[in-house]
Amino acid sequence: MFKLALLKKYKVEVFESEVGMARVRIIFNNGYVASLISGQRVFSDSISPYEIAIMDKNEKLVYDTPITDDVLGYLTENQVLDYLEEISNLPERD
Repeated sequence: MFKLALLKKYKVEVFESEVGMARVRIIFNNGYVASLISGQRVFSDSISPYEIAIMDKNEKLVYDTPITDDVLGYLTENQVLDYLEEISNLPERD
């Protein structure tokens, strides 16, 4: 389900997910983790099929970055790649 070029650039872990969904976790060196989901029951549609949640290394959702204060939904592949680059450039998180 994921065709993104990110699979070569970032440390990615693929998760088993519910039927009709796909989820990967992207782990960054700065202490952040991005949960990337596509499929049913997520904030997506056929044109913008991806959703990203920004988390800390303990997988708690993070709402205080300059990128967003919520989950990012209805994203295209290019938007996902842009957001992942932004997350990778955030300052170190304790």
